[in-house]
Amino acid sequence: MPMKRRGHACLLACSMGSLVLLMMVLYGPLGPQPGSSSLRQDYQLRGRPLYKLDLGWPRNPELFTGDVFAVAVDQHAGVVYVAQRGDNVPKVLLFTTEGDFLMSWNTTTLEMPHGIFLADAASSNPTVWITDVGNGPYGHCIKQYTPSGKLLQVLGTPGKAGSTLNPLQFDQPAEIFIHSSGEMYIVDGDGGMNNRLIKLSKDLEVLWMHGEKGRGLAQFYIPHSVTVDNALRVWVADRGNKRIQVFNSNTGDWLGTWGSCFTKDAPYSVRLTPDRKYFVVVQLNTNQISLLDAPPVGLIGQCKVVSVIQLADEVKPHLVDLDLKTGALYVAEIGAQQAQKFTPFSLEFPVELHLA
Repeated sequence: MPMKRRGHACLLACSMGSLVLLMMVLYGPLGPQPGSSSLRQDYQLRGRPLYKLDLGWPRNPELFTGDVFAVAVDQHAGVVYVAQRGDNVPKVLLFTTEGDFLMSWNTTTLEMPHGIFLADAASSNPTVWITDVGNGPYGHCIKQYTPSGKLLQVLGTPGKAGSTLNPLQFDQPAEIFIHSSGEMYIVDGDGGMNNRLIKLSKDLEVLWMHGEKGRGLAQFYIPHSVTVDNALRVWVADRGNKRIQVFNSNTGDWLGTWGSCFTKDAPYSVRLTPDRKYFVVVQLNTNQISLLDAPPVGLIGQCKVVSVIQLADEVKPHLVDLDLKTGALYVAEIGAQQAQKFTPFSLEFPVELHLA
């Protein structure tokens, strides 16, 4: 009998250990972790578990000294660019994808970075594009930098908000997406006078534009993020209208709208996973990162949330980027004043969690 009781106790202990391990994988760490704040460790997964938090990235989180607004990944060089705001803080920090700090930009040409995009990553000369929503002499424009922070060119009129196309002017441009063809997609209007989606050629000629404020088709109210999929469809997070609008990249024609997934909070960021299965959408006020099924070519349909990363209150995720080689997800968080890395994982057996 004692041997049997010990056997049952051993089996129970093993079962409990397996359950705790599973809970840690699905819901994040259960207790304090060395060198991590409660905001960094407090998250839950709902729906299909697709990502888990990498608590070891970066190795020196104390280097975040401002409000973190945006991230961009160079998957070929293994470098992550983090843009932050604040007085007397470096506006851009560089880390390796493994978490080591590389350098910071001590440039005076950035006032209030909003969006950041890494272009030509596969080439020998990648460049970093940053939208600046500041109201000073360097604001209201989009800037191109070398990886070390040398300013190469400026789109718009620095320090002057405007709506003209010739010369090209912006008012608080939110984000830029540069296609491998060199064509540029800009969402202009993070609360300023403009509510525009503009497509430029690689020679900076305006190819088409939607620029009317409103709730109708192809109208915007605070267009905040933009991306282009492999079917050359342009996806825009229309923040003020709590929806995503979709356009034909060649003609600019409106293709569809997703709104049913955003009744509680607006989409702030939209990106596509490297396998092109999911759109990653951030909702700042509900502190959520949602993964939505990406529709096949020729169909927009209705949005469907398949997974949610629920962050702690007041984390305020803003914009995201993905490592196109590993699939790792990097999140800029204004409230927590940090960037975080989530890595994709697969379980040995299927698990489905209830989506509230």
